[in-house]
Amino acid sequence: MKSIREIYKIGKGPSSSHTMGPEKAAKLFQAEHPEADSFVVTLYGSLAKTGRGHGTDRVLVDTLAPKPAQIVFNWDESVQLPHPNTLDFSARCAGRETGFMRVMSIGGGDIRIEGRPDVQPPEVYAEKSFAEIARRCKSQNIRISDYVEQNEGPEIWDFLLGVWGAMCAAIQEGLTQSGTLPGGLGVERKAQYLYNQRHIDERPETRENRIVCAYAFAVSEQNAAQGTVVTAPTCGACSTLPAVLKYMQEEKRIDDRQVLRALAVAGIIGNLVKTNASISGAECGCQAEIGTACSMASAALAELFEMGIDQIEYAAEVALEHHLGLTCDPIGGLVQIPCIERNAVAAMRAINAVRIANFLTATRKISFDMVVETMYQTGRDLNRIYRETAEGGLAKLYK
Repeated sequence: MKSIREIYKIGKGPSSSHTMGPEKAAKLFQAEHPEADSFVVTLYGSLAKTGRGHGTDRVLVDTLAPKPAQIVFNWDESVQLPHPNTLDFSARCAGRETGFMRVMSIGGGDIRIEGRPDVQPPEVYAEKSFAEIARRCKSQNIRISDYVEQNEGPEIWDFLLGVWGAMCAAIQEGLTQSGTLPGGLGVERKAQYLYNQRHIDERPETRENRIVCAYAFAVSEQNAAQGTVVTAPTCGACSTLPAVLKYMQEEKRIDDRQVLRALAVAGIIGNLVKTNASISGAECGCQAEIGTACSMASAALAELFEMGIDQIEYAAEVALEHHLGLTCDPIGGLVQIPCIERNAVAAMRAINAVRIANFLTATRKISFDMVVETMYQTGRDLNRIYRETAEGGLAKLYK
């Protein structure tokens, strides 16, 4: 497996596959074709269906400037695509095409280029399943966070400290904002209201839900407003993990060192899903994004509470299993409805998954590796309209 650095990317929202990936590809193509006086970029599949809502056209035009760029939305469903997020770049000079590149934005800000050797970051982990990782950790009497340090080196903690700082900054900034999110749906920011509006008869569990949701709304609203967030594992699912970790850090007075270890474990969970299945909503629906985020958050909390490896696995498995079949149906192609609320609900579900694991791990029947494979097969079986095309579900019915 690759480094967990490939799971956590700091960048601008609202979508790792629809903005971060295309931006990365555009910078590469621009650098390779300095002779071009203009560019044409053709979007297919999910990028064509929801590109305007996600701001794909905007980020491409901005990245390729000062040269003009024409963005073409190709909705032809008969075109055979190597990936649902496919885009073609054409460099033009005096009306002639001087260069061409086909790119797949595969999720989490990563891209693949057709016809070129798949230049991948180096392999960092020999193990590619949770079962293999658990066997190694148990044989050496170490925790998963120790396993991360063994493979990544001690410098991983500085990297994760930067990740945690960016996550906390997104929460803090989101809590200070009010008003309407861009995009035309008229969605009001709610994080500040949730944080400050104490319930008239607020019990501890009510406060927990309110604050966790406030933190999740804060980050997701920053993402929707094209603010800086951390993919965990994607932009659309970026707030579940920081929301639960921030709340528990404050509630239990946990220092940053323990939080970084929790982030390391969450990174392994996200890595396993990305390696063995997908974290792309366009490929496998929202179960691949928010389901993975919930699983990462549950595993992180289990590490934070110093639970055993089997309990960490069960918490992650429960969280992902109960997102199986979740569709990706963003209204207007915007990462707002149902995405913002969905992150908050997943954050609360992550906490509940850990509590179940605390009691029932010895009774479990399903492994984490099995549920990852199930999620992938389920995602591939989903009707295309429920895989980030904004043609089914809420996106179809909402007027």
